[in-house]
Amino acid sequence: MTMTEAVLAKHLGRLQLPYFVQHAPDLMTRAARESWSHGRFLEDLVAGEVARRDEALIARRIKAARLPGIKTLDGFDWSWPKKINRAQIQHLFRLDFVPPHGNVILLGAVGVGKTHLAIALAHAACLQGLTTLFTTAVDIVNALAAAQATGGVKREMARLLKPAVLCVDELGYLPIDKFGADGLFQVISQRYERGSTIITSNKAYKQWPEIFNNDSTLTAALLDRLLHHAETLVIEGSSYRMREQHDA
Repeated sequence: MTMTEAVLAKHLGRLQLPYFVQHAPDLMTRAARESWSHGRFLEDLVAGEVARRDEALIARRIKAARLPGIKTLDGFDWSWPKKINRAQIQHLFRLDFVPPHGNVILLGAVGVGKTHLAIALAHAACLQGLTTLFTTAVDIVNALAAAQATGGVKREMARLLKPAVLCVDELGYLPIDKFGADGLFQVISQRYERGSTIITSNKAYKQWPEIFNNDSTLTAALLDRLLHHAETLVIEGSSYRMREQHDA
């Protein structure tokens, strides 16, 4: 490395341009060999740095979303559910429901692919630059209970209200008490027309009072807000996890 190259590398490092540091020497050699203009050389370097930063931002969004894994729509097995509206689901992945703060509710028995689709939607949102958080209904209740014990309910609520897209998985899988019902109501109702909420549940809407501590009034108020701008997808079929036994 010449003195000029060493100084350049030092300055680029200070400016936090790692793509420049890594690729500038090779690009300079290529530019000289192919008689690039200064503008072409600079364009290639800047494009590479922008792409690197975009990839880093996406990685940070995915990490912040706390996805339990990476799922995509391409990886979904359409042949397994007995009944599913493929066109409706594919349309949802355009994420047109997010700007108007619409909601998505995925209903169906255990193992029909609801969580896969919710994770895939959350992942797609991350790729589109949207702040996203994936959690379960029980984790929300537990987090609010822990926050109440330490006087941090306001901070915890802010964490749940902030994302452009909040995924609440497994609503109705476990019973919750009055505190949990009230907490979930506050989260969902306060996100009304402020952010999009994606919910998966194994219970039909008529059974939702059972989820919310048999409080029909609270449930009605929640559904009124949740369904005002929402798409409901009902998936029918048996559990995908039983497929191996089915095929045996």
